[in-house]
Amino acid sequence: MTFTLRAGETDTGTGTPRPAPGGASAADGHATAGHAAAGRPATGSGDETGGRAPLDERTVAAYLARIGARRPARPTAGALAELHERHVMAVPFENVDFHLRVPMDIGAGAIEKIVTRRRGGTCYELNGAFSELLRALGYDVTVLAGRVSEHGVLGPVLGHMLLRVVAGDSPHPWLVDVGYGRGARRPLRFDSLEPQRDPHGVFRLTEGAPYGDLDLLRDEVPQYRIEARPRTVEDFTHMWWWYCNFPGSPHLTHLYCTLPTPTGRVTLSGDTLSVREEGRREKRVLSGDEEVRAAYRTWFGLDLDELPPPPPSPEA
Repeated sequence: MTFTLRAGETDTGTGTPRPAPGGASAADGHATAGHAAAGRPATGSGDETGGRAPLDERTVAAYLARIGARRPARPTAGALAELHERHVMAVPFENVDFHLRVPMDIGAGAIEKIVTRRRGGTCYELNGAFSELLRALGYDVTVLAGRVSEHGVLGPVLGHMLLRVVAGDSPHPWLVDVGYGRGARRPLRFDSLEPQRDPHGVFRLTEGAPYGDLDLLRDEVPQYRIEARPRTVEDFTHMWWWYCNFPGSPHLTHLYCTLPTPTGRVTLSGDTLSVREEGRREKRVLSGDEEVRAAYRTWFGLDLDELPPPPPSPEA
């Protein structure tokens, strides 16, 4: 069971905002904080799926088509790597709906947005939805929480969602994360502390954090701290509300849409388009709404009827 957030909605008779949109960070990163909207946490069975049935075959087929992947014959590690890469390369990390103040959802509830509306999302949406697809394909999936590191400072508990996945042909657990702007293109071994080379950098897990947590580094820069204990998607609903309602939320103070390319990355932040290719970076300010709308469509496949307003300036 999931819940929907509607901008500006309040509980009747209390005047208290109810949850709304989702949570992640700035253009090339993730999130460390949210704005006004609404929703209620679902009640589940307490297991990994919250008591939900697996995705039906039609939804699975549509999801696979969205990321340009064929259905794997078996839930193997090789198939997981392909699904992960295709998801990262096809579905943008974006927070447009935070600024449009439209209903959003996390976990299975985000599939309609990602698949039917062909949009992107933030970590609770992307990893939450991807977890449902992987379970339907036969993978053993555990939801985990992380704390994003920005300039060496850890963000809030439950600030990031990621997945631990075990394939049917291997006992090795995999770190799966399709909802982090600076993340790996392919899954990472969860049981290795050795450097792991990826098209997006060299990643390494390190021990030594309190409570048995792990730190993930990219090119020796801390990305996020991973909790050792398992979570459910429903555990993130209160943090989701905070991301959507807190005035200092990075999803409300920043506007971005970003997607890797085969040799770099393209990011649209408000009306500024940045393209990095093979170590070179081109940055330019787009002129007018039509050029911005065309950039969303051309680079990210997003057809927006309404453009998001720019976030308020820090001085406002």
